[in-house]
Amino acid sequence: MEKVIISVKDLVKNYGNFEAVRSISFDVFEGEIFGLLGPNGAGKSTTLEIIETLRSKTSGSVSVDGFDLDKQPDEIKKIIGVQLQTSGFYPGLNLLELISMFSGLYNKKVDAIELLKKVNLEDKAKNKSKELSGGQKQRFSIATTLINNPKIIFLDEPTTGLDPQARRNLWNLIREIRNNGTTVIITTHYMDEAEQLCDRIAIMDKGQIIQLASPDKMIDDLVATGFERPKQVKAANLEDVFIHLTGREMRDE
Repeated sequence: MEKVIISVKDLVKNYGNFEAVRSISFDVFEGEIFGLLGPNGAGKSTTLEIIETLRSKTSGSVSVDGFDLDKQPDEIKKIIGVQLQTSGFYPGLNLLELISMFSGLYNKKVDAIELLKKVNLEDKAKNKSKELSGGQKQRFSIATTLINNPKIIFLDEPTTGLDPQARRNLWNLIREIRNNGTTVIITTHYMDEAEQLCDRIAIMDKGQIIQLASPDKMIDDLVATGFERPKQVKAANLEDVFIHLTGREMRDE
């Protein structure tokens, strides 16, 4: 039986008379990549910020690896990693200095070079964050989620603005993190990304979860209704062509 590592029951978040999250319930299993998707304003960011202990809830219950959000928020903080926005890095510090600063916040001793190796950035250790490319900044941002050796990491639209090679390389990194035993919660507006990465997906709209299943199950259910794409699906897409022509190697422009 799969172990539930995050359990959300009847979660509600109101801002005055506005219901941002409307009594949602779902579980996340240990070791999976779980996608929380939805249009802007659907309530997904609010939901994740509550689980991350960054925002208060109106009612309902949340437990993370057995810790109750109301009673043990500090214990939850110790076992999660939350992706930092790249704009929040001090531009004058190099990567080693940034890792030292973040590890101090966690009160953790970290082998900075080993951490940078995990995200293929060891050769940029002495570079300042402002000198990194978009893909490098995103990889470093993910590295910061791993500083406290978390059981769960939260990634908020990690590939937005990246070119196809950088995006696919980041997919491989996320899979590797999961394969090493970390549960990954991800938000994205790229449906192909969610289909490729996620074991299960919850789709939110207007503060509610309207469907929760694996990507394959969701697609099969849609096809069973008689839905057909207006254009025949080919064995490859334009992104595949682009990567085939330009190469899959990691580039650091």
